[in-house]
Amino acid sequence: MRPATTHRGFWTRDLRLDKHFPQLPFEVPSGCGSVAVELEFDAASGAVIDLGCAGANGWRGWSGGARRSYVITPDVATPGYVPGELEPGTWHVILGLHRLPAAGVEVTVTVRTDGDAKVEPARPNPPVPEKPRPRGLPAAAGLRWVAVDLHAHTLHSDGELTVAELAAEAVAAGLDALAVTDHNTVSHHAELAEVGRRYGIALIPGQEVTTEFGHANAFGDIGWVDFREPAANWVKTVRERGGLLSINHPLGGDCAWRHPLPEHPPLAEVWHSSWLSRNWGGPIAWWQAWGSAATPIGGSDWHRRGAGVTLGSPTTWVAVDSHARNADELVPAVLDGLRAGRTAVSADRTGPVLLPVDGKVIALDAPGTLVVGPDKTYKVRFDRDTFDPPGPHGHVLCAHDGSVLALAGTPH
Repeated sequence: MRPATTHRGFWTRDLRLDKHFPQLPFEVPSGCGSVAVELEFDAASGAVIDLGCAGANGWRGWSGGARRSYVITPDVATPGYVPGELEPGTWHVILGLHRLPAAGVEVTVTVRTDGDAKVEPARPNPPVPEKPRPRGLPAAAGLRWVAVDLHAHTLHSDGELTVAELAAEAVAAGLDALAVTDHNTVSHHAELAEVGRRYGIALIPGQEVTTEFGHANAFGDIGWVDFREPAANWVKTVRERGGLLSINHPLGGDCAWRHPLPEHPPLAEVWHSSWLSRNWGGPIAWWQAWGSAATPIGGSDWHRRGAGVTLGSPTTWVAVDSHARNADELVPAVLDGLRAGRTAVSADRTGPVLLPVDGKVIALDAPGTLVVGPDKTYKVRFDRDTFDPPGPHGHVLCAHDGSVLALAGTPH
């Protein structure tokens, strides 16, 4: 049995300023069968310490503060980490010193490479549920609207469910597509296509690039994005790799967006489940200040049952090629629709909706409400009412008390 590698240190707030993401080295010998890492510290002290791994040839995963240990083998790995060849050389345990108490905290990391570590067995897949009938919204020629949730998590980061369990929940909620956006990892991407086919839902590869100064979703199978780099690099990296980046929950408490960005990404998660009250105008004011030409999207940020968040609430409607039907076809079609700015956002899949269609906006199931644009406000009189606004940029469907019911983007 090979001896363990142990790192012990006392981390203080002053040290955190200089070394936010410490790298603790260990050697992986040739022929190694497993890498097992354990993190120990006194959580009662108030410390929050994240955990990750970089192999000799690159990033191997991240579990943030959701786990105190992980195992990586050639065939399987703890969710959040990528299995595969355990290349010999110097690897690193990556720590994230997210929160430290004033008195500091002692941290111990133990690494074993003796090949005896096991990964917890996978849970059985749930049955495929019945899907509610599609809504059938009016769309431009050659397009159709699909119901999407663009922000959800699994046990590959800090969520409760497996990818298959989350897919089953999304189908039962009537969604056509779901972006799986686990924090600072792409380990879930390997499962998405097969699970999507089995459950009949487009599972969009995503990752939530997560820091304490703001989060951003990177959509597309574009490889891992290094969250430790400046946010401006995320925009450039995602664009050059052919993906799409969204600013997430920009007014979201301690993870509100505070990174400087000389170049704005194309998408903005204007509607998030943390919206305090629909007549609180903060998210709309932020969107207008950021630039309402930014394509609006919504996300539930679903993590677990019983947490007060509903999958598909809000719902992002994306106008996609009407020929794209199965899960494999819908993934690129949804990304293309987002890229073209063909979006609308509603509180849920069945509520009032405001759709941009052929340069006009159509209000559905919202008589007695208001369509508020940058230049003019319209009164909605019928279950289906169409308006031809003079300005091109985002419109908001509101009740007379100012509460927001739906948003419409601007296709480009």
